Amino acid sequence: MAEQGKPKFAFFEGKIVPISEARVGVMTHALNYGTAVFGGLRGYWNADENQLFVFRPHDHFERLVQSAGLIRINLPYTPQQLVDLLNELLRQEGFHENVYVRPLAYKSTEMIGVRLHDVDDEFTMFALPFGRYVEKEEGLHVGFSAWRRVEDNAIPARGKISGAYANSALIKSDALLSGYDEALVLNEDGTISESSAANIFMVRKGVVYTPPVSGNVLEGITRRSLITLMREELGLEVVERDIDRTEVYVSDEMFLCGTGVQVAAITRVEHRNIGTGKMGAITERTRNLFFDVVKGRVEKYREWLTPVYSEERVR
Repeated sequence: MAEQGKPKFAFFEGKIVPISEARVGVMTHALNYGTAVFGGLRGYWNADENQLFVFRPHDHFERLVQSAGLIRINLPYTPQQLVDLLNELLRQEGFHENVYVRPLAYKSTEMIGVRLHDVDDEFTMFALPFGRYVEKEEGLHVGFSAWRRVEDNAIPARGKISGAYANSALIKSDALLSGYDEALVLNEDGTISESSAANIFMVRKGVVYTPPVSGNVLEGITRRSLITLMREELGLEVVERDIDRTEVYVSDEMFLCGTGVQVAAITRVEHRNIGTGKMGAITERTRNLFFDVVKGRVEKYREWLTPVYSEERVR
């Protein structure tokens, strides 16, 4: 289980309120039909600077707006306005630790009826202290799921649509109840898609591979960031292409990435070790660099970070 705290506030129906007041009714359309989209952001506490840095919030909110558009939710905020709302919420919470942020846009009318048009829209957001999403980030034991990834022509893969995460929940529970830490998920054509809720990278002979965005995967912001870091800072060749199931068994390294999971090594798939059965060198270098970047320790990538507290408070 992840290390989680509790929020005190939420942005709800246009203002910041105590979390106990951020409630919806049982007839709410999104609750009944999964007609919502969400995002996930992380903020990282830098104790040396007494600062909380949010990782690429504008990119996350840009994707949220795009996701909302896919299911006809009209968000009355620009990505920059959402960044400003987030900073206001985080300042009111006053966190001095790593946090996870959940923005949610949803169909809010209390009604029965499956459709997307002529249904009211709402937006809410909360944040909470958050540690690891998976306990064994340094060495996950995974299995292949019997469930297939939802196809883009069924539910848009590049949108974080709440209803689609029933697929992820089926995958994750079956994996955990079978004794695994996570699952690898295949597309209908048998190629690798994602884990239950994270992007996948594989290393073979020094080359890094990841499924393409046309492979029913989320266009992950952490994924995109790692591709940049591996190419520009670590000098690695990164190739986006389909990955066959059997390639996994003969790979040298594998790892997951995403806002929740961060960067987590896969060291065993079912009854087979990946490489040496321990975190590989490329995974470790990528992981260490990522954590340096998100905590503001790499000047070149400070532009990816939004500080929450004012300069006066930092001093």
